[in-house]
Amino acid sequence: MKKLALIFSFAIVAASMYGQARKPQIMVVPSDVWCNAKGYVQTYDNQGLEEQIPDYRKAVKTDKELSNMIGKISNMMADRGFPLVDLSATISSIERRQAEDELISSRQGAAIAESPLDQLRRTARADIILSLDWTVNENGPKRSVTYNLQGIDSYTNKIIAGVQGTGNPSLTAETAVLLEEAVVSNMDNFTARLQDYFDDLFANGREVAVTVRVFENSAGIDLDSEYDDGYLLSEIIDEWMADNTVNSRFGKSDATENYIAYNQVRIPLYNEKGRAMDTEMFVRNLARYLRQEPYNIPSKVVMRGLGEAILILGDK
Repeated sequence: MKKLALIFSFAIVAASMYGQARKPQIMVVPSDVWCNAKGYVQTYDNQGLEEQIPDYRKAVKTDKELSNMIGKISNMMADRGFPLVDLSATISSIERRQAEDELISSRQGAAIAESPLDQLRRTARADIILSLDWTVNENGPKRSVTYNLQGIDSYTNKIIAGVQGTGNPSLTAETAVLLEEAVVSNMDNFTARLQDYFDDLFANGREVAVTVRVFENSAGIDLDSEYDDGYLLSEIIDEWMADNTVNSRFGKSDATENYIAYNQVRIPLYNEKGRAMDTEMFVRNLARYLRQEPYNIPSKVVMRGLGEAILILGDK
């Protein structure tokens, strides 16, 4: 009887831990539209091309209203059981590491190729980004807030949930309070859609993209090389993808002897040890597999944001 009670207690604890693990990590950020309107943008050199992205660092350090608005949304999400990744704390973490990263270079002296936005998302490791945009309307002495809140998959940039509206006018309420009053009636449905999406990821895997390429100096290795009783290397990689994706779900949009493009690759959210799985870990597992006998193929993994990785075969 004691044994049954112990087993039952363990089952309850395990179920509780499982339920907690299934909550998505969420980070609230100001929308691109809001940042552009306020002038919170920065330009960076993307391999010779100038690109503009939101300057979250400048926004959170100089705009008190933004901090209040993010805080209000964060509190509303926390009240509904969703863990929040703090934008300001994430930026501070990036700044602490930035000096070290600037010292890292390749053997040829090339710097790490990563946009500031990719750097933010990699550090935050949030599953879902909440993009918040708002406008304060003034009609005589009364003020109201028109808002747009979108849930975005941080790996694919797909919009998975959204809610918009305008709150009731007020004579005295602060902007953050006006936002809360405008959003609150829609918040339960919004968070339910986020949870449904995350439950689908948990059941069917996170969607990422994987590209396999071959170095020019790969010493005769290409994707048409034969191993294992005549199987081509490309077929061996296909088989590994089938064995390691959720329900063997992945697509292949293009393939040559030097190139394979996999899309809609469904990777598990957690590995066999219960640790969070991301695109880099998934592709490094493939690289580790190909380094073993009988293949002995060295490789290099290059990330393109959170949701895309390139495995280059034949060198490091």
